[in-house]
Amino acid sequence: MALHTTTLGERGPLVAFCHGLFGQGKNWTTIAKAIADDHRVLLVDMPHHGKSSWSDHFDYVDVADQVAQLFSADDPVALVGHSMGGKASMVLALRHPELVERLCVVDVSPVTYHSRSEFAGYVEAMQALDLTALERRSDADEALVEAVPDPTVRSFLLQNLRRHDDGWAWQPNLAVLGRDLDQLGSWPEDALAETPPYDGKTLWVAGQESRYVREEFVPAMDRWFPRNRRVTIKGAGHWVHSEQPAVFTEVLRRFLV
Repeated sequence: MALHTTTLGERGPLVAFCHGLFGQGKNWTTIAKAIADDHRVLLVDMPHHGKSSWSDHFDYVDVADQVAQLFSADDPVALVGHSMGGKASMVLALRHPELVERLCVVDVSPVTYHSRSEFAGYVEAMQALDLTALERRSDADEALVEAVPDPTVRSFLLQNLRRHDDGWAWQPNLAVLGRDLDQLGSWPEDALAETPPYDGKTLWVAGQESRYVREEFVPAMDRWFPRNRRVTIKGAGHWVHSEQPAVFTEVLRRFLV
């Protein structure tokens, strides 16, 4: 399985960013550029996304182990993961602690979410779009308005639409991601049953308006990552780093020192 990566910066400690569902490594470019003067930065296209390869299923242990192959114990990484990428980063840190110098988890918790997420509707809307009828990207934007009324979310999803010589195509593996949404919302408790907690420094960054990091999830956070501290950013929902980039960058910069 080949993972596509982008690098910025030439000196300093290694920092890697793992995006969430329907994201791409380049979604972190603004944050990456802000820290690239004194860090080597790696932007990862996660499996099933961007320019990285696909498989026939989604599993957090498999995803974490694939991403782990990018790193070395001789050069441990400060790992930053949002949402899906945050869960994968947590699993990576637990399974391969020698590779992770410190961990920043963005707006997700080490728990299974049982409610049907808004992402199910996004998958349905993207799959329902008639790509053969599109002449330009604005046609897709117009076609998704009813299903995805929020222009910010719609713009985010449409970053995954690419035009090739033979027409338009979605970059993410919608068939597998849509089928395995329950896996995406899960936490691999059984697979980690014999795994000790991660003892490195861990920062949780949550959006004040998001429901993915709640007080009821703190015991699970403390169980798996006992050296954690938590920061909540006002005026932000689930996409904390996009909605409050300056505040997020400052919080991250202080954590990386």
